Amino acid sequence: MKTLIKNSTIINEGQAFISDVLIEGNRIEKIATEIDVENAKIIHADGLYLFPGVIDDQVHFRDPGLTHKATIYSESKAAIAGGITSFMDMPNTIPNTLTQELLEEKYAIAAQSSLANYSFFMGINQQNLEEALKTDNENVCGITDDGLYFNNDEGILANYPEYLEKLFSRSETLIALHSENDAIIRNNTEKYRKIYNDDIPFKFHPLIRSEEACFESTKCVLEIARRHNNRLHLYHISTLAEANLFDNTILLKEKRITAEACVHHLWFSDKDYDRLGAKIKWNPSIKTEQDKEGLLKALLENKLDIIATDHAPHTLQEKSGNYFKALSGGPLVQHALPAMLELHHQGKISLEKIVEKMCHNVADIYTIKDRGFIREGYYADLVLVDLNKPWQVRPENILYKCKWSPFENTLFRSKISKTFVNGEVVYNDGNFNENTKGMRLKFNKHR
Repeated sequence: MKTLIKNSTIINEGQAFISDVLIEGNRIEKIATEIDVENAKIIHADGLYLFPGVIDDQVHFRDPGLTHKATIYSESKAAIAGGITSFMDMPNTIPNTLTQELLEEKYAIAAQSSLANYSFFMGINQQNLEEALKTDNENVCGITDDGLYFNNDEGILANYPEYLEKLFSRSETLIALHSENDAIIRNNTEKYRKIYNDDIPFKFHPLIRSEEACFESTKCVLEIARRHNNRLHLYHISTLAEANLFDNTILLKEKRITAEACVHHLWFSDKDYDRLGAKIKWNPSIKTEQDKEGLLKALLENKLDIIATDHAPHTLQEKSGNYFKALSGGPLVQHALPAMLELHHQGKISLEKIVEKMCHNVADIYTIKDRGFIREGYYADLVLVDLNKPWQVRPENILYKCKWSPFENTLFRSKISKTFVNGEVVYNDGNFNENTKGMRLKFNKHR
């Protein structure tokens, strides 16, 4: 059965134009102003906008081992409702994904349960360098330490420059890192603990996990990576100072070092801690209004290359208690694209730039095969959006297994109408088709 999307406004590769899109099987067969075909399912999309499916390169879907918070099934369903058609998941599940066997076990879970397309990062720590270097570039998105302790129970990889030298000198795959200086964070923590004991107000989180902690770590990692000309991607840049360390004078496909901003760092600021407290406790922390606006400017200037979520759900119980008991992270995949579209309504970013940063550039950075663009022959991962259909985030329409969102009560002016995954309408105005599952993402060998 063919599917014909009629008269949508396509946002793709820097252009906005009204066109028809014909889907056959799981791929786009034809894009033209007027397509007539017999025996096709017709979707009339007058007044709607057609985007490529969003690709999120940083999620924590908690499966296996932490499924009281989330599962690949529950969070991929929320992602689809938010227009995200592909995701890349972190290795800090239980057990940590530190062997090729455990990595393939996660792929097997996703093959049975994920409504979206999927890939999983191979984890790295002090003990598994040789195992991590076996990672298959064509079948795995990359290597990361995100969410893991490097040395059993302490630190992240960015704090071990000698090990980074060894890794960068040998790796031929993409390495994605979380960058904060643990020593600075420890010193700041003790400073505030002396004043407040364990009851440190959450508004001090950005002063504990500070600009200095981020900047010094990122600067060090960049110096090492540039010496080796390795393929490095830095997650969730949270400060303007860091963003200014990145190069925007060369084309994305020529960059050996890329970086991202996350939706929560573009939406919230330190002004929101008194209202939301632990619900916006992330690592790295949400920082100042100047940082928030500066990150968006850095995206527009191509110093930062993509937008991700760092979707990291915890139960409300796990987000409660004092500063030290409340875990860091929160759910975002259902609301990331609506939030960015709201910034568009506010005149801060164009639709074309949203698609570039959430779709095109992610595909290019990871060299994903046949996804991230609306092109003939590419997989039909597509999102139909109504830019003029207001809705409010309420407990009853939150799809995360943890059942809360930092966006609760927010009014968004844009709503996801339909989400296509590999040519199938998986989400349709609140209803899901769970008969088909997503596919494993494939990549080019050379990164």
